[in-house]
Amino acid sequence: MKVPMSWLRDYVRTDATTEQIAAALSVSTAEVNGIDRRGVPGDLSLFRVGHVLEAEKHPNADRLQLTKVDVGEAVLQIVCGAWNFGAGAKVAVALPGATLPNGLTLERRKLRGEVSEGMILAEDEVDLGTDHNGIMLLDDALAPGMPLGDVLPLVEEVLDVEATGNRPDLLSVYGLAREVAALFDGELVPLDDAEPGRAGDETVNVQIDDYAGCPRYVGRLFRGVGIGESPVWLKARLRAAGVRAISNVVDVTNYVMLALGNPLHVFDFDTLHGGRVVVRRAGPGEQLRTLDGTLRALDPRDLLIADADRAIALAGIMGGEETEVTESTTNVLLEAANFEPIGILGSSERLALRTEGSNRWEKGVDPHLAGPAATLATRMLVELSGARWVGAADVQGELPERAVIELRPERVTAVLGLDVPDQEAILERIGFERVGDGYRVPTWRARDVTREIDLVEEVARFRMGEIPFTLPRRDATFGRLTRWQRLRRVAEDALVGCGFSEAYTPTFVADGDYRLPEPLSSEAAALRTALVPSLVEAARQNVAWGNSEIALFEIARVYPHGDGGLPDERWHVAGVVEGGIADVAWTVEQLYSSLAVTPAVEEGDEQLLHPGKGARTAEGWFGELHPSLLDGAWGAFELDLDALAAAAPEALTYTDVSPFPEVHQDLAFVVGDDVPAAALVAAMLDAGAPELRDARVFDEYRGAQVGEGKRSLAVRVAFGSPERTLTDAEASAARSRIVESLASRFGAVLRT
Repeated sequence: MKVPMSWLRDYVRTDATTEQIAAALSVSTAEVNGIDRRGVPGDLSLFRVGHVLEAEKHPNADRLQLTKVDVGEAVLQIVCGAWNFGAGAKVAVALPGATLPNGLTLERRKLRGEVSEGMILAEDEVDLGTDHNGIMLLDDALAPGMPLGDVLPLVEEVLDVEATGNRPDLLSVYGLAREVAALFDGELVPLDDAEPGRAGDETVNVQIDDYAGCPRYVGRLFRGVGIGESPVWLKARLRAAGVRAISNVVDVTNYVMLALGNPLHVFDFDTLHGGRVVVRRAGPGEQLRTLDGTLRALDPRDLLIADADRAIALAGIMGGEETEVTESTTNVLLEAANFEPIGILGSSERLALRTEGSNRWEKGVDPHLAGPAATLATRMLVELSGARWVGAADVQGELPERAVIELRPERVTAVLGLDVPDQEAILERIGFERVGDGYRVPTWRARDVTREIDLVEEVARFRMGEIPFTLPRRDATFGRLTRWQRLRRVAEDALVGCGFSEAYTPTFVADGDYRLPEPLSSEAAALRTALVPSLVEAARQNVAWGNSEIALFEIARVYPHGDGGLPDERWHVAGVVEGGIADVAWTVEQLYSSLAVTPAVEEGDEQLLHPGKGARTAEGWFGELHPSLLDGAWGAFELDLDALAAAAPEALTYTDVSPFPEVHQDLAFVVGDDVPAAALVAAMLDAGAPELRDARVFDEYRGAQVGEGKRSLAVRVAFGSPERTLTDAEASAARSRIVESLASRFGAVLRT
């Protein structure tokens, strides 16, 4: 949330600087991402309120006016290109020497032969808005020569505050002002509860059919509403808060939402069938065209605002197109309600529709806030649109009572390691009331303060700088890593040792076996079934940023099709490395070695890999990425970590290194193309035991010499014994067993 400091200081009296406020809020309340300083950079005394004494067409230019403007100490001649004012208007003037936000410094100069001594300002020229169609018109009651900075926020500091999800009260300027007042022992300005005079006593027909979804609905009727632009100060304040100005009536609802935290809505009253409002759930097959022009199919779980015949708004989310306030609107119904958060969240997600209002409702808005919000909005509508307030209704069910939570002072000391004698004063400053041995929770904190430890945390927030940096005393420690956790850490350490950096990529991708019924976006529409595509995208971004020697890995779940309509959730480990097949093959070898698992490697094709440069194991695949995915040579692998963990031995054993020399031989066997090399090696080790100590495939040959559909696999073998040096006869006997076994099982023929 963007919070203009001039707005915040309307509600709290403190001498603390913006920097001090930002620092204190960051420690105790919410993350402050930064301070944005905007507006006029130079001497503010050169910006004045002016009174136009004369305004005539420029003698040498049809599109310019030549004016005489009283700025208090002098009457200046100013050439102006706007025509939305005349003699008698009060305007904003920048004198010669003034510097505008765009860096332009004004000078006394001639325009089409006439001297211009300054500039009559449009709102965009001092960063108060975007309009450049005409100059700003000020209140006629202002005296010429007044400093313009006393009238308009020419300089503004804006806090960028990111509140946590459990603190909806901080999504308002007044909520933050309450925190600032407590932090700096400042004065929190009470909300003005003065109502403007009623100009009628018309009945406002409001009916709530679902008090669980809407415990309170305040409706107020206004007639003679003049739809137009908001005053410059209001547009400037909304702009600084990141909200676009629309019209005076709509701007009032946005202003009150930002000020107090209670979203509002306005309806064109003349478009309501039967002149009534009904809060109910959607009916079967019901539809609503919302303000964004989308026709939405509704669900019976959706809470609606309806008139006598049809839905007119999605409660708490967005209004309907048919009852929108337009330039021709003259009668307005103001809604200041309270909605249950879980239902609003469910509807917002089902309809993929998030708004500033729904963001607040789904976190839980104080039901007692609807009244003050309606009061502030009423005053502003009457003042800014000339409306007459002629009717009101406040329909409510049973609002929640304020809880009382016991707090033991010694508990605060025990938890914080610090004696806090003024804990009662701290809690009272943020709205908690002392009741016996406990505190009554303020309505705006009812959802997140429910236990004694929550009160301890509230005290702690205001004593963070005093809490000693000590570790809690422990008499014993419990717990240990599971076998799965240990193996995962081994895999992580092995990959880090290979020079890889761990990455975290999104679980939701564009395509997958399980698509979301209401995707967040086209890029996040399904659960992923593989990790490598996401890592490829991460590598592509690193290349774009100019990084080199990129090696990324990730350990995460994938979600392929499973039994019973549910995904088969598996843990995978995957990586992408700059350098090609040799680098990735070495990495995979190190990973298997770290887990004490012997890989059974075979040729294999994978859609993401370069043809002929891929391999498979029982747990996954590795190889060189297809050149269309990334420029240059890149390697990638993806393995089923659950399967690797299952293959890893429960305990590692070792065999003494034999002091006796081994007999090494190279054997080449002709086998069918369909015979896996791993199966051939396994059979050799089985048949040659115990003399055969090792067997490794080191070459493969295909060609006319071995015949079509055949290949020759060259295997380097080692015969030996831990007890003695083998004789040639013993090695030959083991070799013969191997040849006979392979011939019997695979039809293998020994070439050499």
